[in-house]
Amino acid sequence: MAPKSQITNFFVFLFFTQVISIHPNSTIKSWCSRTPYPQPCEYLFSHKYPNKSIKSKSDFFKLSKELALDRCMAAQDNLKSLGPKCRNKREKTAWADCVELYHSTIRKLNQTIDPNVKCSSDDVQTWLSTALTNVDTCRTGFVELGVTDYVLPLISNNVSMLLSNTLALNNVGGGFQKPSYKKGFPGWMKPGDRKLLQASNPQANVVVAQDGSGDYKTVGEAISAAGNWPGSGRYVIYVKQGTYNENVNIGNGLENIMLYGDGIGQTIITGSRSVGGGSTTFNSPTVAVIGAGFIARGITVRNTAGAKKHQAVALRSGSDLSVFYECSFEGYQDTLYVHSERQFYKECNVYGTVDFIFGNSAVVFQNCNLYPRYPPNRINTITAQARSDPNQNTGMSIQKCQVTAASDLKPVQSSVQTYLGRPWQQYSRTVFMETFLDSLIDPSGWLPWDGNFALDTLYYGEYANTGPGSSTANRVKWGGYHVITSATLASQFTVGSFIAGNSWLPGTGVPFTSGL
Repeated sequence: MAPKSQITNFFVFLFFTQVISIHPNSTIKSWCSRTPYPQPCEYLFSHKYPNKSIKSKSDFFKLSKELALDRCMAAQDNLKSLGPKCRNKREKTAWADCVELYHSTIRKLNQTIDPNVKCSSDDVQTWLSTALTNVDTCRTGFVELGVTDYVLPLISNNVSMLLSNTLALNNVGGGFQKPSYKKGFPGWMKPGDRKLLQASNPQANVVVAQDGSGDYKTVGEAISAAGNWPGSGRYVIYVKQGTYNENVNIGNGLENIMLYGDGIGQTIITGSRSVGGGSTTFNSPTVAVIGAGFIARGITVRNTAGAKKHQAVALRSGSDLSVFYECSFEGYQDTLYVHSERQFYKECNVYGTVDFIFGNSAVVFQNCNLYPRYPPNRINTITAQARSDPNQNTGMSIQKCQVTAASDLKPVQSSVQTYLGRPWQQYSRTVFMETFLDSLIDPSGWLPWDGNFALDTLYYGEYANTGPGSSTANRVKWGGYHVITSATLASQFTVGSFIAGNSWLPGTGVPFTSGL
């Protein structure tokens, strides 16, 4: 994972070396001056809307989203021409990631523009945040593989800067608003769905069993069949006890899927893709889910590539309004990729070494167990949050959890440095609160990524934690680090505030604590 700062300057240089002398009209110039990136705004607005008179902020915001969508579609067209130019399998993998990511970005931008999609400002900010994260992820895949010569100039098209402008325009003070759902649950969720997580054996649409006693023998087959299901509401897949060696992908078109198994360690989905084995981080997950409204319960997801294979993801989630309950995620480096959107994890286990919870979603972990394992280089980092723009409404909140050593680390934990996190991107935001921190946590608490990168722009906080590793007396002295003493401030990172959970979690039936 490479910090955005290492590649951003290249794109800014690329843009301005290609810009010709332009003369935007005064209206465009005035409105663009209010954005983080006025120059590309002026240039591109003047070419797409040369004689446009913009009368209000709402008009300018609407046009800004349309302009970002236009540039994104142009980048997608450029991507299509790159496929035949890929020189090897690794480049082809990174290219395929970008095709998927730009498709998802266009989908998200269309959601913010479509007048038939009823949504709040926070919904829009979430989807714009995801759009920017997707573009960042596309670039990161090629940078990971050392491919920058002919690819990146074709796919940049200043989309990132235009998305940052839209995020700034939609920012309404940094607060969180309830999504526009009715009766306490999203329109796609039926009232009966709220009982799914409360029932020990929810009524399944299909059953997966290795011994042939179900409808399918693999999880992938059941997921594929979900696309042909004629019914409405949630599609429930029961995965019987067993170890399923497969890679599962739940794409954009598959919404409202629920997977439930026979419990942690009983129903296991396992894979072994890794960056060391030729995948990108984005492409390495054993289970990847994008379709909105996903629920998982009672399942273990593993990546068995091992510590020496570097990034190797067990679960990647970009599913908006997704829930993971009584699940376990097991790997080493980059175990759990909370990529984007709004997510909630309850009573889950997460095992790993380097950056083993990472990504740029708005996510809350509640009553979870975080288990650092023994790392080859004797350094563990639990989190690596990837907020790249100050207006993204993303971050990690780890509440009422426990951080203790895994069985392989416990006997030697004094010889290993374990940190709460490090900043993957410029505006990394992570808060640990009301969490038990065992003695394995290094007294400094947090680890730099690269020199002084992001130390003043990040937001790291600790509130009312307990345990021998919770003392803040010798924590880092960074400008962005905060010992939170105010309950009012800490409450901003709770389920009710940070992911607007009161508006959608009751519809799932998952137990949760709304506040502190």
